[in-house]
Amino acid sequence: MRKKSIKNRNSKRFKIIPLLGILFLLASNAYAKTTDDSKIASEVLERIIGNRANEFDLRIVENKDQSNSDWFEVETSANRVKIQGTSNTAICYAAYHFLRDIGAVLVSWEGNRIDLPKTWPKYSKKETTPFKYREYLNACTFGYTTPWWEWKRWEQEIDWMALHGINLPTAMEGQEAVWQQLWKSYGLTDSELQAHFAGPAFLPWQRMGNINSLEGPLPQEWINKKEAVQKKILQRMRALGMHPVVPAFSGYVPKAFAEKHPESKISELKDWSGGGFESTYLLDSKDPLFKEIGKKFIELYTKTYGQSDFYLADSFNEITPPVSQENKYEELSDYGKAIFETINEASPGATWVMQGWLFGDNKEFWTKEATRAFLSKVPNDRLIIQDYANDRYKVWENQEAFYGKQWTYGYVHNYGGSNPVYGDLNFYKNELTGLLKNANKGNVVGYGVMPEGLNNNSIVYEYVYDLPWTQGKESVNDWLQHYLKARYGKNASDTVFKAWQLLLESVYSTKYWETRWWDDRAGAYLFFKRPTLKITEFKGNPGDKEKLKQALDILQKESKNFDKKSLYFYDVLDVSRHYYSLVTDDLLIACVKAYEARDLQKGDELFKQIEKQALDIDSKLAGQPLNDLNYWLKSASAYGTHSADSKLYVKNAKTLITLWGGEGHLNDYASRAWRGMYKGFYWPRWKMFLTAFRASKVHNTPFVESKERAVIKQWETNWCTSAEMQ
Repeated sequence: MRKKSIKNRNSKRFKIIPLLGILFLLASNAYAKTTDDSKIASEVLERIIGNRANEFDLRIVENKDQSNSDWFEVETSANRVKIQGTSNTAICYAAYHFLRDIGAVLVSWEGNRIDLPKTWPKYSKKETTPFKYREYLNACTFGYTTPWWEWKRWEQEIDWMALHGINLPTAMEGQEAVWQQLWKSYGLTDSELQAHFAGPAFLPWQRMGNINSLEGPLPQEWINKKEAVQKKILQRMRALGMHPVVPAFSGYVPKAFAEKHPESKISELKDWSGGGFESTYLLDSKDPLFKEIGKKFIELYTKTYGQSDFYLADSFNEITPPVSQENKYEELSDYGKAIFETINEASPGATWVMQGWLFGDNKEFWTKEATRAFLSKVPNDRLIIQDYANDRYKVWENQEAFYGKQWTYGYVHNYGGSNPVYGDLNFYKNELTGLLKNANKGNVVGYGVMPEGLNNNSIVYEYVYDLPWTQGKESVNDWLQHYLKARYGKNASDTVFKAWQLLLESVYSTKYWETRWWDDRAGAYLFFKRPTLKITEFKGNPGDKEKLKQALDILQKESKNFDKKSLYFYDVLDVSRHYYSLVTDDLLIACVKAYEARDLQKGDELFKQIEKQALDIDSKLAGQPLNDLNYWLKSASAYGTHSADSKLYVKNAKTLITLWGGEGHLNDYASRAWRGMYKGFYWPRWKMFLTAFRASKVHNTPFVESKERAVIKQWETNWCTSAEMQ
């Protein structure tokens, strides 16, 4: 009897085991096959790691969390990498996070390191983010970095965004095609629009109402090419589940439009940044044309590019609103109401997005009362304020977390594409953890970086876009070890890690590079600024130069273990040119002081040292293809199909990174530590200046600095208009 029961039990067990096996196989196959809705994420991965992307099983899971926060889960099993997440961007970030965690992949602007293991190691991780949106790209980036980008470069950048979990990117390309249609429908001619549009590199500031016509006219081929590329950009972003922020009407009209409508209330605004730029014209929010134009723009935009849900409109970026003192708050509330209602009526349910920069830039005007009034007639859940300058201004704290409106927290980090080596990883970590614990943070829905320029300090962006997920729970040192392993591979030794700890203490402990605006003069280093005798008053660049040198010495010593084409050598060169640029600043101060004291021998010795060092840096930068004036200018030239257009683009490219334009203090704002700039632009200016100063001491004649600076400015103008590529 007992034997029979045992036999029966065994018989049932053998029946159950195949059934369980079948169920397991069915379940695993249902999960294993990448679903159609995540195919786009698989394609991103394939562009990075090739056919090995087939070993990843990707699945989007419906988000049932009321907060709509993204999450992901990664697990390896039987040499498969199984990833599920709430969106394609979450899945892409999860895949990249896994690959970087195991030291197999690092994706950066300056290049990728790919070294995949034969089999995937055991791995399991699940993470979530309290931030519904991860934002990226400043409105200014479309002047300082992207004017000459074709689709291939944009595809690379969108892949980078997806891999870093970004889902709220600013998407400003291609709008001039729509503005052109719009203004023509109001009777403006081609010649009037040619007199209106700025040159390609300067369009961001025209779009924000700061300038008109600077460095134009804008070629039709540029308008057409950007229209074509924007269609691809938006298609790809939307396919990845991103929410591109596209332009809307904020009230600015062409001069010709203002002249044709004398009956309308249009304010002429002057003197943006004290630069003597052409006036801009702002239509009053209560004028019936305001809503009419705004709705028509969105209708045309939608017809051209498809439906959008987020619209950027900034009426008062670095512009004092033209409101009366007696009705200031009422008029401000009318502007806010008109902008929102225009967007809502043209695209029901869409969200108005605005930059929070103005509230920090002009604190005197934007008091709590003024800001509250401006926002008062907009529903809390239909506006997002991008408060992205927390490395400079604590706007959200000063403005009580924007009085119930949605807002995003972030940093500019990079201004103008200027590229000193800096950032502050511990600051970012502490700020995030403090924000999440702050009971007064209000309705913060997003996080990210809004750089004005790209292609520098990759570690900053790598770290910042991990923070929304790790929420600062991982120490900077632990994160750094994983990062170095991914960036450098197995040769990322303890000694290399020690060098990077010194870099954290010396340069990556600087949240804002104050030097760039020292004495109201732009320029990343003293060497990059238009020459002046006042440099003897300079108190010093940020950071710890001695620790920086210690780090550089270690990195150079360890370089024997790395391939010369590796990201390691790129970083050594970055650290080196930064250190020696700082040393050059010290030499300049000493040289000016020596000539002031009529110590000609010492001054001449320092002069020769400066020249040699500048030329050495310039030569070594050949190892950084992106940091090359010739690359920038060739990209500009190649964007034109006609010689006249190519010539205009090159002049735009040169002017943007040097004179900028106007008569104000923007010259050298976008100064770049690039090959060709040290030798061909920065040193010639200082050479002229120091030579003239020395001569005044030799001949005992007055040195009129303003006169010499005027000579240098004329030389700069000639440099910008020259057809030479370097």
